[in-house]
Amino acid sequence: MTRDHDGIHLVPGGPELADALALDAPPAPAAPPLSQHPTAALIGRLGIGIVAPYDFALDRELWRWVPDHVTLHLTRTPYEDLPVSLEQARLIGVPSMVADRAHDLVEIQPDAIVYACTAGSFVRGQLGQAEIVEALLGTGIPAAVTTSGALLAALEALDIHSLSVATPYDDEIGDALRHFLDSAGVQVNGSHNLGLHRQIWTVPYGVTADLVRRCVRPGDEAVFVSCTNLPTYDVIAPLEAELGIPVLTANQVTMWAALRALATSAVGPDQRLITEGVS
Repeated sequence: MTRDHDGIHLVPGGPELADALALDAPPAPAAPPLSQHPTAALIGRLGIGIVAPYDFALDRELWRWVPDHVTLHLTRTPYEDLPVSLEQARLIGVPSMVADRAHDLVEIQPDAIVYACTAGSFVRGQLGQAEIVEALLGTGIPAAVTTSGALLAALEALDIHSLSVATPYDDEIGDALRHFLDSAGVQVNGSHNLGLHRQIWTVPYGVTADLVRRCVRPGDEAVFVSCTNLPTYDVIAPLEAELGIPVLTANQVTMWAALRALATSAVGPDQRLITEGVS
């Protein structure tokens, strides 16, 4: 090792050797010309705006159904210091408020807008669900989906008229879901509720799987697992293989319907809604 008069460490052999070593290095690959780059930016060619409840914690789960050419843009309803309840569902499902949150996304021009909340979209029944869709379309975004509307679309696509329901809710919200399905002509054979009022996103997969098993009844054509804040992605395919019927979940039907509105397929290996619900 040598030093010059400024005390700088030099490569043995001096600068000449360093230059020679650099000449031996392979050349850096040239960047492709701009004309060969994908026409879409990395954020994706299509965008979906998501209005979720203020306590929603499963952003990452929603992304698991999304193909690479689609991106999600999430916003949330205003905070309310309330437990999960019918009162909370009514507050976070007011159509004008949901539309206000959707307006926050208008500048980035999503191709569809989604209200990702099961209870908030069924709590006022069929009419209330339709009013949310109408309010969302009023923002100028070309397509709108709610979770409960997506559920009905999924049941129609799979020709399902009879099912059981598993929820993390208390019995009061569970009964409201049964009424919503009954009013849509869907027979609910059985249901089971966990009775939770907070932190539903922390429920382990094993608890959810047992909940589904307990609610299924003979003659069921499917089972629906409610609440967009309940993790379900990895239990769907195994439970379908075990039970022999489609297992539909809130986030699954939501993303399936939103992507279908964009003429795009969701990503869900061995999930029957994704592989069969193409109508």
